[in-house]
Amino acid sequence: MIKRKMINSHSLIAMVFAVICASSVMFAQPKFESTNTAPGEFARLGFLPRGIAMGNAMSAVREGQLSGFYNPALGVFQEYNSFQAAYTFMTLDRTLNYLGFTRRFQLSKKDTSQVAGISFGLINAGVSNIGEYDNSGYKRGDLSTSENLFFFSFSNRFSKKVSFGFGVKIYYYKLYDNVTSTGTGFDLGLLYKATNDLNISLVLADMNAKYKWDTGPVYSTDGSSTTDNFPMAKKIGVSYGYSFKDDSRLIGSMEFEFNDYGRKLLRAGAEYRVIPEVAVRAGLDNIVLNNSDELIQPAGGFSVRQRMYDIDFAIEYSFVIEQYSKSARHTAGLSIVF
Repeated sequence: MIKRKMINSHSLIAMVFAVICASSVMFAQPKFESTNTAPGEFARLGFLPRGIAMGNAMSAVREGQLSGFYNPALGVFQEYNSFQAAYTFMTLDRTLNYLGFTRRFQLSKKDTSQVAGISFGLINAGVSNIGEYDNSGYKRGDLSTSENLFFFSFSNRFSKKVSFGFGVKIYYYKLYDNVTSTGTGFDLGLLYKATNDLNISLVLADMNAKYKWDTGPVYSTDGSSTTDNFPMAKKIGVSYGYSFKDDSRLIGSMEFEFNDYGRKLLRAGAEYRVIPEVAVRAGLDNIVLNNSDELIQPAGGFSVRQRMYDIDFAIEYSFVIEQYSKSARHTAGLSIVF
């Protein structure tokens, strides 16, 4: 009888231990991803419907509507004048907007390989309806934050296969009434056109970018000065296009990114042009290779294009599943080529 009780007690202890271990796994604190709270995160979310729908794997895509933000070397491939605007519908009182322009220039009428390109734009993000309360818990009003980025890039095609670009980013963050910061970062981009369909890209983004904060205007002598460095990202991308006999075309892209915050990230996307005027897209973003607690973000979208008066108009849409949001993030855009 005593021996049986000892066996039962040992079994009970083992069961309790197993339950504790399982609970610690099921309810453990997710691994912290420092890049998510790093400066400039709003600019890493994605801002154009096409890019978002393709998982933001755009650094090696040189067809269609382009932006030098993804890769400063892309400007030389944008035919004609390209204007793009986008508005993102977000939860939690957040906003995200984009305006941009890209075009290329022929430097020599005799040598068609001598081409340059420019791309510039503005990204605006913010959070509104932030309650402000006093020490007694009474609401004093509402606060809002605003973060803005102006970027400019110049690119040059040195040969029929190699293009290089340089970009400048100017960040401005209004955190509180008298607490603001401005930072400047630099991008370098390279695109190698291996074949007419295969492209390889290299990008260094946000070099030397940082915010310097001074809370003296709010806390007087109790204020302090701090510096927040942006994560410098290194990207390696590849894209491949395939044309079918019915004139439809499929473009696939993939991008690997790692930064000095320790994140290793994979993105992938595809675009299928059913006809020249209609394209459907799908992609996967935020595939964090060294943090399984980070959720993959599926995305998709489409565009419809119409030509009127020698001007191409396109209505674009995308959605992406956010990690901690109660609903998907939707982006609507307008692109004009003239």
